[in-house]
Amino acid sequence: MSERLLYLSRNDVKGLGIDPGEAREAVLAAFRDHAAGLNRSLPKSALGLGPGHGFQAMTAASQPSGIATLKWVSMAPVGPNSPVPGINALICVSDYESGAPLAVLDGDEITLIRTAALSAAAAARLAPAAPRTIGFVGCGLQAQAHLAAFNALYPGLKTALAFSRSRSSAEKLAQVARTSGLSAEIASDVDDLLARSDIVISMVPGAPGLKPFLDARRMKATAFASAVDIGRSWIPESLPAFDVLATDSLEQSKAPYDVDGNPVDSVAFGHDLVALAGTPHSTAPAGRSFFCFRGFALADLALAHLVVTRATERGIGISLPR
Repeated sequence: MSERLLYLSRNDVKGLGIDPGEAREAVLAAFRDHAAGLNRSLPKSALGLGPGHGFQAMTAASQPSGIATLKWVSMAPVGPNSPVPGINALICVSDYESGAPLAVLDGDEITLIRTAALSAAAAARLAPAAPRTIGFVGCGLQAQAHLAAFNALYPGLKTALAFSRSRSSAEKLAQVARTSGLSAEIASDVDDLLARSDIVISMVPGAPGLKPFLDARRMKATAFASAVDIGRSWIPESLPAFDVLATDSLEQSKAPYDVDGNPVDSVAFGHDLVALAGTPHSTAPAGRSFFCFRGFALADLALAHLVVTRATERGIGISLPR
């Protein structure tokens, strides 16, 4: 049994420069392994304390990767332009066979990468083949991670539309988009953003008094939406406008969630990434598709394995005594 424990800080993880395409493929591989019965994972356990406030635990084990992971996440409401992060995470990594602790990682950067990788993995199975315009509803760090992930997946993207309650975050995302070679606009009308976008990413944080305002009926007849916000920003009555609705794991989620965190009764998921990772949907790219997910522990495990392997190869991180 090792008497050392690897610690990787946020800067350590960020400094590894994990490629978005590599992250996407690692997530897809983990879901294919799960479909083959080689992984185990429990649905997310959540302790809610109020709108946008609570704690979550996510556990998974992978025989092919040789590790088991626990991700501990805290969430708290923050105001626009707050210097304090609203989400904080740690990931503990153990050896699959012996159970010996191997590493503790800051989970914030991994959460950014894996969340965008999940959206991109779903898009690779559901979205139109050659999207040109991507719209962001919510323009924080997660939007920047999604921009990188979708640029890697779709090099033919031309335009990014940014809509946010914070003008400064929308301007920052627009600048990042321009730096990456896209034209960018700050949208003042969310219905116009929906009508013009081939891909929509919604990332609206939970907050007291939030009312759903995204209408799926406003979207193009052929388009893809990823609800990073678990669906809270989408008008429940409009969700039947989607031809295909999918999630990360049907074992974990049966329907999108409303502003109170309860499953909506207007639609139900018909597909999940466990099945789609191996077999892309045959008709979704020709219609409207919706991917809504709470975050499956296997995606965090896939990124943790990639990060720990890369850091060990490069000698990055701090070796601590147990």
